Amino acid sequence: MYPYEIIFGLTLYDILIAAGVAAAILLFSYLADKRGIKKKLQSLVMACTLCALAGGWFFAVLTQSFYNYLETGVFTWGGMTFYGGFVGGAACFLLVYFIGGKFAFKKTENPRYYLTEFFTVADIAACCVCAAHALGRFGCLFAGCCHGKVYAEKRPFTVPLLTLSVNGEVLRTEYTVPVQLYEALFLLALGTIFFFRALRKKTYGLPLYLALYGAWRFCIEFARADDRGATVVSFLSPSQLVALLLIAVAAAVFYTERRCLKLRRKEEDEPF
Repeated sequence: MYPYEIIFGLTLYDILIAAGVAAAILLFSYLADKRGIKKKLQSLVMACTLCALAGGWFFAVLTQSFYNYLETGVFTWGGMTFYGGFVGGAACFLLVYFIGGKFAFKKTENPRYYLTEFFTVADIAACCVCAAHALGRFGCLFAGCCHGKVYAEKRPFTVPLLTLSVNGEVLRTEYTVPVQLYEALFLLALGTIFFFRALRKKTYGLPLYLALYGAWRFCIEFARADDRGATVVSFLSPSQLVALLLIAVAAAVFYTERRCLKLRRKEEDEPF
C-alpha cells in the first residue's frame, strides 16, 4: 500500500483511476471501429461517457459520504464507492444516450440506428467497464481502502500486514485478505473475455457482465472488512444486496436483448 502523493498532489489511486478511464475510452474507440459502428454514434457514446463520468463521480462520492455519515454521524464530502458511481453513471449514460440519440439521428436516413445498435454498444461497454474498474481496484490496493478482513494468524489467501514504527521497525504483524487485488485480477480476466467476445460479434455482453460481476461481488463480500451498515435483509451487506439486484437486472436485460434480436432478425428476413 502506498497512499502518498506522487506528483502534482496526485496519489497512485488518482493516477490509476485516470488510467482506467483512458483505457476504457481507447478500448471503446478500437472495438467500435472493429464492429463498424458509425462515427456519429461513437461521438454520441463519447458524450454519454463524459456525462456518465461526471454523474458517476458525483454519486460515487455522495454514496461514500452517506456511509461516512452513518458511521460517524458527521457528513463529510469525500471518498468514493463503486456501486454508487456505477448506478449513477449508468443512469446518466442511458439518459443522454436515448434522449441525445433521438435528436442526433432524427434527420438521418436511419433514425433508429442508435436503438438498433444499443446492444452492440453494450457488448463493447462490458469490456471497457471491466478495464476501468480493474485499474481502479489496483488504485484501492495502493490507497488501502476496500480491504479484506484482518487476522492475527496466517490463513489461506491472506498476505502479511505490517504495522511499522516511524523508524521502520515492525511493531505488529497481521494477515489480511487482499480482496482489491483478487477483484482486479478477476476484472482483468473478465474484461479479456469480453474483449474477444466483442471482436467475434458475440451478443449478451451486458447481461453476462451484470450476472458474473454480481455473483463475484456477492461472494467476495464475505472476505471484506469495510462495514457499510445494515440492510432490510439482516444477513446481507449493502453490497451483497446490490449484487443480487444486479443479477436480477441481468435476467431482465437478457430477456430484453433476446426479444430485440429476434425482432431484428425477423425484420431482416422479411422481403421488401
